[in-house]
Amino acid sequence: MSGIAILGATGTIGVNTLDVIARNPDRFEVVALTAHRNVEKLLAQCLQWRPRYAAMSDHDAAEELVQRIRAAGCDTEVLAGPEALETVAALEEVDQVMAGIVGAAGLMGTLAAARAGKRVLLANKEALVMSGRLLMDAVTNNGAELLPIDSEHNAIFQCLPSQYVTGGELRGVRRVLLTGSGGPFRGLEVDQLHEVTPERACAHPNWVMGPKISVDSATMMNKGLEVIEACWLFNAKPAQIEVVIHPQSVIHSMVEYVDGSVMAQLGHPDMRTPIAHALGWPDRIDAGMPELDFFSLRSLDFEPPSFDRMPCLRLAFEAAEAGSSAPTVLNAANEVAVEAFLQGEIRFTDIARINESVLAQHSVCDVADLETILSVDADARRVANESINTGRRRTA
Repeated sequence: MSGIAILGATGTIGVNTLDVIARNPDRFEVVALTAHRNVEKLLAQCLQWRPRYAAMSDHDAAEELVQRIRAAGCDTEVLAGPEALETVAALEEVDQVMAGIVGAAGLMGTLAAARAGKRVLLANKEALVMSGRLLMDAVTNNGAELLPIDSEHNAIFQCLPSQYVTGGELRGVRRVLLTGSGGPFRGLEVDQLHEVTPERACAHPNWVMGPKISVDSATMMNKGLEVIEACWLFNAKPAQIEVVIHPQSVIHSMVEYVDGSVMAQLGHPDMRTPIAHALGWPDRIDAGMPELDFFSLRSLDFEPPSFDRMPCLRLAFEAAEAGSSAPTVLNAANEVAVEAFLQGEIRFTDIARINESVLAQHSVCDVADLETILSVDADARRVANESINTGRRRTA
């Protein structure tokens, strides 16, 4: 039995991970579940799975969960505070850690898992974008394993030789082709993007995701962050990575080799496939997926991305080229801007404007240690919030 800790159990990744585990009960044991403040959902999961530990980063939510856990007669031990995520990620009885917390909030738990030598199932791309060298070194120096959960990176991993280890040399590879649906506004004219609402931005045509990732998909920042993530996961230069718009989301990514061969991974647009691949690796386990009906696929379309319509993608490539602190700054600014958009404080097109402004004001520096990373992240968030507040005063 492989002991599993799920960081972000109440989110989309966490729920899908539990679904895969339920289909393979003889292989996995749920040791720990974590959430921020969704007491109702985490309580239900604890009553179903009876993990040894539950952790909530919000102290008030943790206290409520303690009372309700006791009232239900469940013996799960509840831990509280952001540091509790690090504790459960490093538990001796945990073999694999699903890093499913969205944004910078997932960094510390992911790092703790790597430093504890766990198999890290990385669904949190922001952790690697923020601290690429630090996280990759933690994996290497502590004998951990890093397996990608993002459908695109998991597809790339599947298309590489079976002995490939993340962060290793890409031998014989000409290009990594990172596919993306183009989001819900692929067909809109640039001047129409100004009126996009949070509700429309969160309605992705192919994938079921949380609000932050849905907005990132709509701006194509999600694909941009994936470019940066791919550079670290596959030891690739930005020039080796090409984004391909593929509206059907059937081909999840491709690898082109120097002999002209192109390997592609196909499947339904469902996160349970990459989750099952990583959980069972190197074995294949049931993900609950139906057969792919090739006869119903009328066409597979491909087109280049438009940087005019997708300026966030351009910014991500620029940050990847600049390296060092630039990706950390871009990620921080984007998190602030996306949250402001979801709260109705800025327009959809302001997200790219704020990201570009914060990047332009930043002097790139080395980010070799956690203290520097967190300082750069905090400063970028401050500048992004100042930009948002300045915009409010101008329109007031």
